[in-house]
Amino acid sequence: MKLLKNYIFWTYERGSLHYDIMVTLILLFLFISPHYIDFKAHPQDTPLQPAQTLVQEDGHGGYLYTLRAQDVRQATGDLNSDLLYAVVQYAGPVTMDKSEEMKDAHGKVTGYKVWVHRP
Repeated sequence: MKLLKNYIFWTYERGSLHYDIMVTLILLFLFISPHYIDFKAHPQDTPLQPAQTLVQEDGHGGYLYTLRAQDVRQATGDLNSDLLYAVVQYAGPVTMDKSEEMKDAHGKVTGYKVWVHRP
């Protein structure tokens, strides 16, 4: 009974035979138990969302921002102002050079390409 009490309260000195036995039992449990016990810890099958914004250098000292259409607010009625606002959220103060719509096969706008440079 005293042996069991000493194992439960971990009273053995480090490096002793009983200490090594306890550590070995713990390691065996950690490495062997997942093969025999179903802990219900499986990865979730949630699809990953595409990146909201892709930033690339344009080769002329500026940057090309690729934005999803749903990430561009349509508040001002001026598309260029809305695109610039969306880019400024990521880049800080920039000047927009040009923009281009990206469309799918049915002609629906799916995103925008915006070329900017720092003033």
